[in-house]
Amino acid sequence: MMLIPTHHFRDIERKPEYLQPEKCVPPPYPGPVGTMWFIRDGCGIACAIVTWFLVLYAEFVVLFVMLIPSRDYVYSIINGIVFNLLAFLALASHCRAMLTDPEPARKWPSLCLGEGAVPKGNATKEFIESLQLKPGQVVYKCPKCCSIKPDRAHHCSVCKRCIRKMDHHCPWVNNCVGENNQKYFVLFTMYIALISLHALIMVGFHFLHCFEEDWTTYGLNREEMAEAGISLHEKMQPLNVSSTECSSFSPPTTVILLILLCFEGLLFLIFTSVMFGTQVHSICTDETGIEQLKKEERRWAKKTKWMNMKAVFGHPFSLGWASPFATPDQGKADPYQYVV
Repeated sequence: MMLIPTHHFRDIERKPEYLQPEKCVPPPYPGPVGTMWFIRDGCGIACAIVTWFLVLYAEFVVLFVMLIPSRDYVYSIINGIVFNLLAFLALASHCRAMLTDPEPARKWPSLCLGEGAVPKGNATKEFIESLQLKPGQVVYKCPKCCSIKPDRAHHCSVCKRCIRKMDHHCPWVNNCVGENNQKYFVLFTMYIALISLHALIMVGFHFLHCFEEDWTTYGLNREEMAEAGISLHEKMQPLNVSSTECSSFSPPTTVILLILLCFEGLLFLIFTSVMFGTQVHSICTDETGIEQLKKEERRWAKKTKWMNMKAVFGHPFSLGWASPFATPDQGKADPYQYVV
């Protein structure tokens, strides 16, 4: 929790009886440090599985429908490497966003019980007495998870925890987007938008090339074939163009697969581009989506946009900003303590 001037209070939380520590059950025994964070939510798990399925479907269509049948090896190799690299980074970012505790444990020296999120049930009488609060000091309690609530924290009904700097709970990553995993969520939306755009461009070229030169022969009747000098045997042979085979599948199957990929790519391109833009705006203004929606009073120091970006992606600027495997080095932590 950040150091807040003494005039910032919530009247309802000034009263000692508001905490009601006797109603809080002591927190469970701390688990081992480094335990994997995973939210057991059926809807979130289903959405995460659908996300992977859609990315793998795009991978299948791009590779087996468009690139592998192609005889233009340079075109296939370059686009295959680019698309697979972007898809790998997207899925890696998705895993990091889903399996990373949304709050850094290092910022909770007094609250940490083996995990970074605010522990449930720590607002006990014994724990509050151990804080040795000075006269006039106030601690906030979340009535839903019975926890000492840090500044800029909101309760997530899905994670069942208070999450500091919680932007929103995203079912597609089955996790809250918070202070510690926002970088991975931003990278996830960016890479999904890039592979969607790349797939749409490749589908466009594929349609233009094959429809004009090859697929038109598939629907010709006998009279049209005779006029064009095409035999029935030639029509039934694998369809080849001078430099590229359009697909190892039949034209109707290929068209259906490409149309589905177009629909998926367009939908995800729009959705993830919007999410990417809103996340970057949220980072630059240092104001989460919930804080913007509730129009909460700004009680924290204002920093430059570049400093806010480095606070999320790490100090200093490097290629690690684009890597889901690089944990942000946020430099020296600000002193966090209970609100006074």
